[in-house]
Amino acid sequence: MASTVLQFQHVSVVRDGNTILDGIDWNVASDERWVILGPNGAGKTTLLQIAAAAMHPTKGSVEVLQEALGKVDVFELRPMIGFASTAMARLIPRNESVLNTVLTAAYSVTGRWNEEYESIDDRRAQRVLKEWGLDGFAERRFGSLSDGEQKRVQIARSVMTDPELLLLDEPAASLDLGAREELVALLGGYASSKSSPAIVMVTHHVEEIPEGFTHALLLADGSIRAAGPIAEALTSETLSDTFGMPIELTERDGRYTARAAR
Repeated sequence: MASTVLQFQHVSVVRDGNTILDGIDWNVASDERWVILGPNGAGKTTLLQIAAAAMHPTKGSVEVLQEALGKVDVFELRPMIGFASTAMARLIPRNESVLNTVLTAAYSVTGRWNEEYESIDDRRAQRVLKEWGLDGFAERRFGSLSDGEQKRVQIARSVMTDPELLLLDEPAASLDLGAREELVALLGGYASSKSSPAIVMVTHHVEEIPEGFTHALLLADGSIRAAGPIAEALTSETLSDTFGMPIELTERDGRYTARAAR
């Protein structure tokens, strides 16, 4: 039976007098895969940071993995949350090996130091690398990889600890067409597995939504414009409202494209 992994109630975030999020009500179940869409400045990354227990709201209440933010030790909670983002990638030493980049997730650190790892950790890291198409990359240096390879390493790291919630902040950003499609296919396979955790992914482009994603949340000016099952929440009408211009959405075999309406 599915459980609730995220619950936002009347959540607002205000910074320097500017409202970033405004009255967000949102629930995510353990068997759901959500995509968050919206223009720049809509509040997408802020929403994800709260879900990652990396930020507290100014108003409202949040439960992450059925623990209330403000009443739980976030350092105990965060290891159960997989989080891949550009900001996280900047913390990874460029000369760190790919294997250690993934392995150090077990201690929630970004560089190998004096930690002791068990053989089971090493075997799991090797298996995760294989699952994400990184066979033979274990001894490569993180900084020597292409953007697409680095993105896959970040995701492999984020699933290393077998999290109960996986958060992805623009995982396909800056990738060329081939690298994007390779990553989207891998994410689609992962999202379609019943053994995978709840997933929330932020993106700017509907073309980056993998197959297997079940729900969509559209944000504009810090407010929800649409949220729910993807076929209902992601439409030409909701995209047009969210981005403030007429947009035509098409879907084929579980993949989406969008363009300005003629």
